Amino acid sequence: MPKKLRKAVFPVAGLGTRFLPATKALAKEMLPVVDKPLIQYAVEEARAAGIEQFCFVTGRGKTALVEHFDIAFELEVMLRERNRTKELAELEAMRIEPGSLLSVRQQVPHGLGHAIWCARAFIADEPFAVLLPDDLILSETPCLKQLADVYAHTGGNVVAVVDVPREHTNRYGIVKTGADDGRLVEVLGLVEKPTPHQAPSTLSIIGRYVLMPEVIAHLAKMERGAGGEIQLTDGMAKLIGQQPFHGLRYEGRRFDCGNKVGYLEAQIAFALKRPDLADAVRGFLKQYL
Repeated sequence: MPKKLRKAVFPVAGLGTRFLPATKALAKEMLPVVDKPLIQYAVEEARAAGIEQFCFVTGRGKTALVEHFDIAFELEVMLRERNRTKELAELEAMRIEPGSLLSVRQQVPHGLGHAIWCARAFIADEPFAVLLPDDLILSETPCLKQLADVYAHTGGNVVAVVDVPREHTNRYGIVKTGADDGRLVEVLGLVEKPTPHQAPSTLSIIGRYVLMPEVIAHLAKMERGAGGEIQLTDGMAKLIGQQPFHGLRYEGRRFDCGNKVGYLEAQIAFALKRPDLADAVRGFLKQYL
């Protein structure tokens, strides 16, 4: 029986330069999609998968990420005085149990693998999830819950995967595939950002992972990979053959909120899923099409 999946790491130290000037003083993970910031979507997804402890790997100027999940006493007093029960309930639902949210600092941008290594004391000897808030996923069953269910069945490492155009393989970690039932695929190898003609497949990893703690020992070697950075993909590749390793073709639609077009598309898609907004959004979209 696999160990219970209780912990999640959120690498959120990036500077968000693609969204300047909006991110000059605002963490990119605080950019809202409709009325919730990206980091809140990621935390809610983790909680839906049974995650109990949360670690933000932050950088300078990122204190708002932790503040967002703290109690805002003055605001809540005002809402009570004005009988704003709906808003109060929303704030209360966001709360994380005291002592269950912490942040660690990634002082230098040495890559995703380095960010995960920075959370090594939090991870300790337990399996853990990784969620990249830039990848926002609209699905019936939260994406990490889908991965957690697979982990409970297979044990070992599980990553979310999706097919991408071959000409885009140099943007992603790409899977060398083994047995494949159309949903769950055996991972035989991983290559970070291969050129299209070197890519072993077109199946790419997106920002959702369930990983075993043994990956930390490999990341600790600080071996440089693609782009001169310490790549999480390279560390994960060392686990193949030592532990079960699977890719899950998740149910849902991914929006890359790390770029402006993906972020704008997410705004529309999530608004259209809201009963209180859908009709109005459809109405104004017709004016522009």
